[in-house]
Amino acid sequence: MSVLEVLTFPDPRLRKVSQPLKEVTAKSVRFAKDLVDTMYVEKGIGLSAPQVNRLERIICVDTRPRDKEGRYEITEMTELEQNLSEALKFPLVLFNPVVIGHEGSTSYDEGCLSVPGFYETVKGYDKISVGALSLAGDSITFEIDGLTSICIQHEIDHLDGKLFIDRLSLIKSNKIKNKIKKFGYPSKDSDEDDDELES
Repeated sequence: MSVLEVLTFPDPRLRKVSQPLKEVTAKSVRFAKDLVDTMYVEKGIGLSAPQVNRLERIICVDTRPRDKEGRYEITEMTELEQNLSEALKFPLVLFNPVVIGHEGSTSYDEGCLSVPGFYETVKGYDKISVGALSLAGDSITFEIDGLTSICIQHEIDHLDGKLFIDRLSLIKSNKIKNKIKKFGYPSKDSDEDDDELES
């Protein structure tokens, strides 16, 4: 297991656009497993390759509800999320993911491992259709809603050099940016009891 360093705002590398993979190779699969390990160590629900300074279009997601001991409880997921969990298995690793369809709108209190300790309500699509390559290199498509939909949209934004704070009003975004520049990030010790999950 390799735990990778997660870049944090205002690191300019987070603003670079990631490039699609020509194919899924053994090397990219090994990296994806390190990405998943890093997501779990950082207690996140999603992570993208550019967040660990690799400009490839790779994301991982695991939005299964967890109890205080970290065990997963599938029963609290939406029907689409349960179906996805049974069909593709979590953690979900996607190469070259794209949103190929969407419907409805929703909002969710989002956080980010690259902007740790800050949470704001962000608008997104309620349900999305996703196309991607799997760990086996196969083309896959699926529909998803709920937290998994929000998380995938969040991670795809990272692939395009965007952070969740870019989707806030100018006033809210600048407030967070100025607070980080002036005071830095809260220590991890002060966030240990926070139930919010970051991606």
